[in-house]
Amino acid sequence: MIVNCFIEIVPTDTIKYEVDKESGHLKLDRPQKFSNFCPAPYGFVPSTYCGQQVAAWAMQQTGRKDVVGDGDPLDICVLTEHTINRGGILLRARPIGGLRLFDRSEADDKIIAVVVDDPAYGTISDIWQVPTPLVDRLRHYFLTYKDLPEPLGSERKRRCEISHVYDAAEAHAIIRASQVDYAALMRREPHL
Repeated sequence: MIVNCFIEIVPTDTIKYEVDKESGHLKLDRPQKFSNFCPAPYGFVPSTYCGQQVAAWAMQQTGRKDVVGDGDPLDICVLTEHTINRGGILLRARPIGGLRLFDRSEADDKIIAVVVDDPAYGTISDIWQVPTPLVDRLRHYFLTYKDLPEPLGSERKRRCEISHVYDAAEAHAIIRASQVDYAALMRREPHL
């Protein structure tokens, strides 16, 4: 499976950018609160939506109840040897796995992919072929990227949790579920 990805942020960004749903333009979402940089270009898979099907998949895989999709396109992080120095671009990538992330009760999966024909990562077909330290770095980023600074002496509560690292076959199933959610969303009447 090959997917198109819209890249919103790159590893050198100290600001989190996000596509504005109303205008379609890239907007500033929030400054990064800590010295925590995304380890790879990060964005979303166009024509996807994390809704009922994605939530149902997460509940089936974890046994959790009352999970909802996060209401956004499916997130993707793309491994490449090359420096991509700006967001706002499209690229083609092959999904190799993912992280099942929960932001409180919302399913917020992070698909991990490789740039098609990348010299260093292009032959990787499954997450288990990626060096463990890189997967650990991705996990750490996504576990902490929404944390807010806590007052000194207080205990930090994690907002996000990663329940599983999963393989390429499951990543493909989640992409298909998000495409079904997107098709259902597009059939709804627009709000005026």
